[in-house]
Amino acid sequence: MEFSALSTIAGIGFLGAVAQWVAWRVRLPAILFLLLFGILVGPVLSWLDPDAFFGDILFPLVSLSVAVILFEGSMTLHFSELKEVGSTVRNLVTIGAFVTWAITSWLVHTVIGFEYKLAFLFGAVVVVTGPTVIVPMLRTVRPNKRIANILRWEGIVIDPLGALLAVLAFDFYISTQGGEAIGSILLLFLEIVLVGVVTGCIAGFGLGAMLGRYLVPEYLRSPITLLLVFVVFAAAEHFAHESGLLAVTIFGMTLANQKDLDVKDILDFKESLTVVLIGGLFVILAARVDLDALYSIGFDSLILLAGVIFLARPLSVFISCIGSELTLQERLLISWIGPRGIVCAAVASVFAIRLVEIGAEDAEIFVPLAFLIIIGTVVLQSTTAKYVAHWLGVRDPAPSGFLIVGGGQVGRMLAKALHEQEVRVLIADSEWDNISQARMDGIETYFGNPVSEHADRYLDLSGIGNLVSLTGRTNFDVVASMYYRSVFGARNAYELPSAAEGEQKDKHRVSTRLRGQRMFGEDVSYNMLLGWLTAGATVRVTPLSDEFGFVEYMETYAERFIPLFAVEPSGRLHVQTAEGALEPEAGWKLISLVKPEQE
Repeated sequence: MEFSALSTIAGIGFLGAVAQWVAWRVRLPAILFLLLFGILVGPVLSWLDPDAFFGDILFPLVSLSVAVILFEGSMTLHFSELKEVGSTVRNLVTIGAFVTWAITSWLVHTVIGFEYKLAFLFGAVVVVTGPTVIVPMLRTVRPNKRIANILRWEGIVIDPLGALLAVLAFDFYISTQGGEAIGSILLLFLEIVLVGVVTGCIAGFGLGAMLGRYLVPEYLRSPITLLLVFVVFAAAEHFAHESGLLAVTIFGMTLANQKDLDVKDILDFKESLTVVLIGGLFVILAARVDLDALYSIGFDSLILLAGVIFLARPLSVFISCIGSELTLQERLLISWIGPRGIVCAAVASVFAIRLVEIGAEDAEIFVPLAFLIIIGTVVLQSTTAKYVAHWLGVRDPAPSGFLIVGGGQVGRMLAKALHEQEVRVLIADSEWDNISQARMDGIETYFGNPVSEHADRYLDLSGIGNLVSLTGRTNFDVVASMYYRSVFGARNAYELPSAAEGEQKDKHRVSTRLRGQRMFGEDVSYNMLLGWLTAGATVRVTPLSDEFGFVEYMETYAERFIPLFAVEPSGRLHVQTAEGALEPEAGWKLISLVKPEQE
């Protein structure tokens, strides 16, 4: 089927957006659907032939896109975090990565027949897991907190480190292709590494100095950084071919690790751009997959996939966990969860194009094998991990904790009331004073915007199943409710509107279908609770009995109380909402905000 150039470009963008939306709806890594859509429109239906459509600009286009992806990934690596993540994570991203690299290289050499240099390159490429595939899986699997933290941190840290390893392995492979003596090979390799490191450091420290001295206006910070990524990549390639990806990786790491330099706005911009790039790029890359080449390998490709899942990953985990306090069941689940992701696909694709150009043997099956491992690990592990976790007894029960967006006095009051009932509570706020007060109250906190890309990576939602949004800012509360509905479900998203909202006309109010359930009653507002707290109201927990039930409770406290929560004898907690009044029974505990008696 023939399409115009305009229709093709628009279609690629549309497929990328649809794939990521589907992934969001079903809570699976987006790369799975991007690759499947690309394979469908490429080798299956023959609607898209990227090589014919893009021609000579395909390699520069892919290379620059991968450069942006690697730059964004490297900006998330802070060296200080390596000291904080614990010995198990450090071992996984160092010793474990080396073990995975070595075993995968041996497997692809033995099973597929790659020559050793190409096998070492392939092994380096498929080391990376990455947060874009790990985080969606953790939300579905719900492993215990210790496992979730290890897997999440491993994905975050190994993303840039694994990319750096892959780039170095590729540079070394290229260095050995001229047939020179070992001394010449090492000199060429050192030249590539030197140019990449020096170019990246000059760009990183240079841009850091400009940003630190406010020589770049706010509205140009992100665009100039993006353009500088392109310039650094091109400059490094000019001085030493194949050093560009290393240069942008070093550029990002250098920029991110400068003291007192705030680059969060740049990272947010790059993350948004990366989402767009990923959408189109991986549809294009998957459309280039040669399924015939993969079929020609046959059963051996499945043996390689099984070796990566059942041999390389478990060995790397168990070796990395020597001396740790993890139980056997926890180590087994960590061994089972190791899906490959965006960086693996991107780096494999750009390397494969160069391998074909230089006539490397088996280059045509490099990408199909990498994509097989990506799709195989994502599909197999995402569909089975929660059952494995349940069987091993390391899966958390249905999440009952609360994420409270807004750490003001009202939010902290609710958090303490829930915390005292042994419910996990996490307060998220961008105001440091609120976070500081919450921490002094012994409440877990996240300092930052809970609807940011950073929160997607770092916000630990294990055991959390409910959202309470009460910042006092209606628009932000609505955004938070909409953002977390896909995570917790619409029935578990709650809001507490401000008092001013009740005075607004209908045409100025946000539609109720976009909002969470209204907490504590139709007439209760954020400012009302704040006023009660200022007047000395306190939270009281009252056990109900046959002699003193809810009717007697209401008669005793009359207009002096606002019911907040009720707890069944089994420990199940109910939230008072405007849609349905609580009807606690004997044996329940009623949690209310109670005003002092008037003297």
